[in-house]
Amino acid sequence: MIDLSSNQTLFVREENRRFVPASITKVMTAFTAFEMLDSGKLMINQRIRVSDATFEEWSGKGSSMFVPRDAMIPVDQLLLGITTISANDGAVVLGEGASGSTANWIKAMNANAQAIGLHDSRFGTPNGWPDQGYTFSTARDLATLAKAILIRHPSKFRRYFGHRGMEFNGITQENHDPISGIVDGADGFKTGFTNQAGYGFLGTAERDGRRLIMVVAGAARESTRDRAAREFIEWGFNAFDSRLLYARNAKVGIARVQDGMLDEVGIAAAGPVRIAVPKNQNANVKISVTYRGPVHAPIAEGEEIAKLRIDVDGLPPTQVPLVATQSVQQANFFTRIGNAFGALLK
Repeated sequence: MIDLSSNQTLFVREENRRFVPASITKVMTAFTAFEMLDSGKLMINQRIRVSDATFEEWSGKGSSMFVPRDAMIPVDQLLLGITTISANDGAVVLGEGASGSTANWIKAMNANAQAIGLHDSRFGTPNGWPDQGYTFSTARDLATLAKAILIRHPSKFRRYFGHRGMEFNGITQENHDPISGIVDGADGFKTGFTNQAGYGFLGTAERDGRRLIMVVAGAARESTRDRAAREFIEWGFNAFDSRLLYARNAKVGIARVQDGMLDEVGIAAAGPVRIAVPKNQNANVKISVTYRGPVHAPIAEGEEIAKLRIDVDGLPPTQVPLVATQSVQQANFFTRIGNAFGALLK
C-alpha cells in the first residue's frame, strides 16, 4: 500500500515477488492508450473495425463486450469496456486498431512499462489471457503503474475507471471492482483472475486529500480478495494520521548553481506534501534535502533538481521530488570568470 500524497509505503509484503496479473494487465493497455491519445497517435472518437479473426477468437471469450463482427467501435467505448467490464475482446480490438497488430501493441506496452520504471514486469497479451506465464508483474510495479496513470492522466482516470457497470451492444454488465462505489472515496482500477493467478486487485481511493494505492494478489477465492481489499484500504486510512508538511510551491530550501546568472536557486514542492504518521505513536520524523550539486545552469523553472527525503519510524524512507522555483540562465563568459574569482576569494 502506497500513500500517493506522501509517496510513503504504508505496508509491504513480498512486493517484488513475480506473479501473473491476469486482467490487471488491462491497466497497462489503458495506460498505453492514454499515452497514444496524448501524443496524437490515437483519437478518442476514432472508430476501430472488429476484424473477422478477432471476432471469431475473442467475442464472448471470457469477460467480453460481445463486439459484433465488422463493427466500427469508438476508442472511447473500447476503453470503457476494457476498464469497466474487463473486455478481453475490446482490448484486442483496441490494440490491433491503434498499432496495426497485436504484436505491435504488446511491444508498445512493454516499452511504456520500461519507460515508467516497471523493471520487473513483462506483458505478452493486451488483456491478460493465460500465456503460459510469459506475462508477469509484481505488486511494486503495479502500484507504480497506478501512480503513473494518476499523475500523468488524471482526467482520463476519472473518465474510464470506477464505473459500477456499462451497457454495450444491448447488454448491461457490472464491474467486479470490490471497492469503487462501495468504500468511501474508492474510485477505480482493476481486478484480475485466472486459475493460475488466483484473485487479485489493483485499487485506489481518496479521502480528505489523501490518495492510497493498494495491490492484493493470490487470493484463493473472490470473496477472500474482496474482503481483504475493503479491510486493507480502510486500514490505510484509519491507522495513520496525515499531516501537511509543505503546501504546493512552498519553498523548502536552496540549491547551489554552477555557471549560472545566479549562484543559487530556490527549491520547492511541486504539489502539496503530506506525511502519514502511525496513529497513537510518538514516531520520530526526519526530513532532509538531497541533490547532486552544484546544479549546472541552465535550469528551467519547475525542473526537478532535488529530493526531499522523509524518514518516519516504522515505515520505509521515501523521497518526494523538489523543483526549481525560477529559471536560471547560463552565465556568459565574463560572468563565469567573475564567479570563479569570487569563489577563490571566499
